[in-house]
Amino acid sequence: MRLSQCHNFQDFRELARRRLPGPIFNYIDGGADDEVTLRENTAAFERCDLLPSVLTGVSDVDMSVTVMGQKLDMPFYCSPTALQRLFHHQGERAVAAAAEKYGTMFGVSSLGTTSLEELRKKHKNPQVYQFYYHKDRGLNRAMMQRAKEAGVEVMMLTVDSITGGNRERDKRTGFSIPFRLTLGGMIQFAIKPMWGINYVTHEKFALPQLDEHVDMGGGASSIGGYFTEMLDPSMNWDDVAEMVQEWGGQYCLKGIMTAADARRAVDIGCTGIILSNHGGRQLDGSRTAFDQLKEVVDEVGDEIDVIMDGGVQRGTHVLKALSLGAKAVGIGRGYLYPLAAAGQPGVERALGLMRDEVERGMKLMGATSVDQLSPENLRFR
Repeated sequence: MRLSQCHNFQDFRELARRRLPGPIFNYIDGGADDEVTLRENTAAFERCDLLPSVLTGVSDVDMSVTVMGQKLDMPFYCSPTALQRLFHHQGERAVAAAAEKYGTMFGVSSLGTTSLEELRKKHKNPQVYQFYYHKDRGLNRAMMQRAKEAGVEVMMLTVDSITGGNRERDKRTGFSIPFRLTLGGMIQFAIKPMWGINYVTHEKFALPQLDEHVDMGGGASSIGGYFTEMLDPSMNWDDVAEMVQEWGGQYCLKGIMTAADARRAVDIGCTGIILSNHGGRQLDGSRTAFDQLKEVVDEVGDEIDVIMDGGVQRGTHVLKALSLGAKAVGIGRGYLYPLAAAGQPGVERALGLMRDEVERGMKLMGATSVDQLSPENLRFR
C-alpha cells in the first residue's frame, strides 16, 4: 500500500498500522477503558443527516473562518498532540509545514518534540500552544512567558487531564517514555525495523518544552507518570482566571463539555473553548463533543468562539459541526496517521483531501460561505 492509494481516514490508518511498531500505533489508535467514547465520537456524526439546498449558485466557495482572532483559509486545523517525532522523525515540522501550505492553524503540545521557537520562526501560519497546569506554579508562569516571547498567538489550556486516562493498550505493550517494553512490545519493534533505523539515525528524541523542568528518565518517566506526578489536580477556576489575565491575549480552554462550564469560561475572559473528550482517551463513557455542541453554542455561541474536536474523519463531519455553530474543527488522528505513514507528504495529502471534501460538501449543500451553514441544514435521527 502506498501513499497515493490513501483516499480517506481509514486508508491512512491502515498505512500507519503497517509502518509503525505495534506499541506506537496503539498509542495513537487507542482510547481509555473500553474505548466506548472513542467509537462514539465518530458514530455521533452518523446520527445526523445533512439537508442540502439546491440551485443556489455555488461556482465560488469561501471556506475561510476567523477563530480566536486568527484567519484560517479552511475551517479545520491540526490540534496539538504529544510526541510527534515518535511517529515520524519529521514530527511537528511536517505538521507545521503542511498546515502552512493550506493556510490553517497548528498546535504545539507541551509534550511536543520540537521547540515552540523553531516552529514560530519557520512558519507564518497561526500557532497554538497547548499546555497543562503543573503543581509548580513557577513552571506554569515560565511556560506562558516562553510562549509569549516566541510569538505564539493563542494559549490553549487542557482542562480534562488533571490525571492520565486508563489506556490499557499502552499497559499491555509497556509503552512509555523512555520505553519500558514488555516482551510482546519488543517483538513488535523487531518486526518493523525501518522505524528503529529512522529513530536512531535522526536527532535524539527530546521534549524541548519540558526538558529544563522534567527529567523524563527519572520519576516522571512514563507519560502516565507525568500526568500523575507533575500535574495539579487541585486546579480550579480561580487559578485559570489568573492565567487568562496574565496572558492578556487569545486564551482557550480545551476539554470543556457543559454549558455551565462554557459560561464560566466566558466569565473569566477566555476568547475560545474547545469541546473535547480528548479523543476518547480520558473519561470513557463521556458524551461526545458533537452531541454537546448545540447545547453549548445556544448558551455562549455569540460571546465566545466555540470549537470542537473528536472523531472527525470526513469533510461532511466538519460541515455538520459548522452547521451547529462551531467556528472551526480540530483534527488529531486525522493527521497523525498520515504523519506516521509518510511524514510531511502524508499530512499534506490528508489536509488536501479533507479540504476538497469540505469544498465539495459546501457546493452540494448550496453554501458559498461557512456563515451560510446553520442548524436548518441538519436533521437528527
